[in-house]
Amino acid sequence: MAVSGLIMLLYLVVHMIGNLKIFFGAAEFNHYAHWLRTVGEPFMHYEWTLWLVRIVLVVAVVAHAVSAYQLSRRDIKARPGRYVHKKPRASYATRTMRWGGIILGLFIVWHILDLTTGTVHSGGFQAGRPYQNVVDTFSTWYGNVIYIVAMLAVGLHVRHGFWSAAQTLGVGSRRRDRALKTAADVLALSLTAGFIAVPVGVMTGVVS
Repeated sequence: MAVSGLIMLLYLVVHMIGNLKIFFGAAEFNHYAHWLRTVGEPFMHYEWTLWLVRIVLVVAVVAHAVSAYQLSRRDIKARPGRYVHKKPRASYATRTMRWGGIILGLFIVWHILDLTTGTVHSGGFQAGRPYQNVVDTFSTWYGNVIYIVAMLAVGLHVRHGFWSAAQTLGVGSRRRDRALKTAADVLALSLTAGFIAVPVGVMTGVVS
């Protein structure tokens, strides 16, 4: 769970930085989207690198989900009854990890159908014009609601998940605990703000 989570976290950071290119205009954003399909040429064929990244991400998502299920079943088996007293120090992010994971899983499906395949896209999906497709999506109230809720879930998930991964991989310690939690907070806040900046940019007319 820790390793697959860190793989997805790395992707989120790169993906967010790429998304912010939309503020530099349609030409810049569309060129970036085209570049993603030509990375590694001529050694790699057109879109091969992109598909390799997609395969790694799918494996990471499946491994993360399976690990979550196995750990949940192991937890229930170890203690079938609930604790008499709930852990008072558990944060909101910690208590909502499972539901947050489900929300993000559903969002990934919707996001792919919206901006990759265009199956549920509003306004007429235009292949090769991701800038216009993004503007179309965030010109609808439900597109904004779905995306913003999902990004808030990302922030909560990263906040707890980053610190937990550090503990699992043996990086955490009592001396490093405060620094790791601060890093988790900064990372979660940066990702949430960076991703939400795109729909806000469309809603305010900065991106149009």
